[in-house]
Amino acid sequence: MPSILLEIQETVMKYADIMSKIAQIEVEVVDETLYRVAGTGIFAQHVNEDMTQEGYVYNYLLRTGNEVIIYNPGKERFCQSCPKKDSCNEKIEISMPIRLDGEIIGVIGLVGSSEEQRERILSNEKMYLELLEQIAEFIAVKAGELTEAKQRAALLDALDCVTNHVERGILILGRDDVITMANEPARKQLSVEHPEGKPAVVTATGDTISRQHEYKIMLNEKEYFVMGHLYDLNQDPKQYSRVLIFESTRAMQQRFYEITSTVNPLSNFNIIGSSPQTFQMQEEIKKIARSTSTVLITGESGTGKELVASAIWKASDRRENRFIAINCGAIPEPLLESELFGYVKGAFTGADPNGRMGKFELANKGVIFLDEIGDMPLYLQVKLLRVIQERKIIRIGSNQLIPIDVRIIAATNKNLKEMMANNKFREDLYYRLNVIPLKIAPLRERREDIRDLVYYFANRYAKLFDKNLLRISEEAMALLYEYPWYGNIRELENTVEFMINMMEEDGLLDAKTLPANILEPKGSEEQALPEQEVQTETVQSLKELEQAEIRKALRVCGSDTEGKKRAAKLLGIGLATLYRKMEDAAAE
Repeated sequence: MPSILLEIQETVMKYADIMSKIAQIEVEVVDETLYRVAGTGIFAQHVNEDMTQEGYVYNYLLRTGNEVIIYNPGKERFCQSCPKKDSCNEKIEISMPIRLDGEIIGVIGLVGSSEEQRERILSNEKMYLELLEQIAEFIAVKAGELTEAKQRAALLDALDCVTNHVERGILILGRDDVITMANEPARKQLSVEHPEGKPAVVTATGDTISRQHEYKIMLNEKEYFVMGHLYDLNQDPKQYSRVLIFESTRAMQQRFYEITSTVNPLSNFNIIGSSPQTFQMQEEIKKIARSTSTVLITGESGTGKELVASAIWKASDRRENRFIAINCGAIPEPLLESELFGYVKGAFTGADPNGRMGKFELANKGVIFLDEIGDMPLYLQVKLLRVIQERKIIRIGSNQLIPIDVRIIAATNKNLKEMMANNKFREDLYYRLNVIPLKIAPLRERREDIRDLVYYFANRYAKLFDKNLLRISEEAMALLYEYPWYGNIRELENTVEFMINMMEEDGLLDAKTLPANILEPKGSEEQALPEQEVQTETVQSLKELEQAEIRKALRVCGSDTEGKKRAAKLLGIGLATLYRKMEDAAAE
């Protein structure tokens, strides 16, 4: 690697020439390796030569750092090792170190080869020393400028390397807020390929969330909202005025979503069931998914309203964006507004001092599911209506309008029309939400789904609990089929989970694994018979007659599961009752 003096060789040669003309004497400059960088007169022909074999005086100066004056070349102690000491043509020599930041980077020397030059130097030795020292300083300054430029370039290279390997966007603003540097994340987040050289107006909105300040950037006549910090650079002159380190509001929303979301985006939101009502609902979901209108899902508690909302999201063109669910009935009324719309630092007493994003903001470009919308207080219904109409929100404690693009899906198990009549739900909000109504039938009205759901939940919990499920008995399935399921799918899932926990090592789910509420009869279908007096003629007992009719029904309808269902219907009894009577007959 060349020495610093060799890198500024042209400048060194100019200074050497100037010195030679002023002092009317020959000048040479060597670097710290004793390589001749510049020379005048007799030395001009030997520039770019190695002097290690002859630069004895220079070598001494490089070791000690002391300037050297040789009044009698060839005769002084410095010259004793020189092979030319007996034939030296020099009459006087002055050597001066060139220092940069305390280190010697070279030597500048004056060499007189005539008595006239010797006398001239001796007559004004102090002036020549000062002049030589000044030239050495000029050379050192130029070397320092080059070193500083190289260090700055290296620093900028390192900064460029670092900034392009961090996830946050970085903008360095110069004079007049012109972008002088933007890293790759900044380009991506602002969707600008080459922002350098373009003016960017950065203003604070005044909102602070999670220790990040919100800024509005005007660039290329477009408006961007970002979260981060803006730093002033105290430089004079101000080549760089400010640095903005930021992440897009979208990126920050993603971080909050990943922390708070309970929805697995990889989940398969299939609607399970084979009933006509379920098939019809699946077709309705496909049609609804193609729209952006608000949806109101109604149905009893436990029918799977959130699952249906999730299925609409996954079937829509918003499936790559977020699904945010919030239960309006599960959050205390004073906190619901902040959960929905968020708040900034210092918005109210007891709030998180860092501020917080609301669910609407997190759901931007995606879907927000407002479950139990009937439990939303009236004052919040007014605000929700305004959000639906204007497509903008305002965080609590802020005056900043935030545009949003969110599809709203609401759900309730309450009669909203009845609530409107009692002034508990706003009529205008109802019609805004009920653009696309979707009613989910209770499980007891679509019993064909029970078998599919039972097998789905049984396999799921068996895998979860590491149990080996082999089969489900027809008796158990019949009892599950006959149960009214007032708690709908949620109650069915809990029941199956209980059964898997109660299952023996034989891997069989039978009547013994059912909870007590499924096994308890809801009313006896058999009436106690009063004792009859013994008659002389032969009389068959009712039990015998009953068994005979059961056998006849099974012969007519068949003994498979569907046949047993038809037989029970013909006999006017429940399927579970039929199984019980068949077991009693087999036991006798």
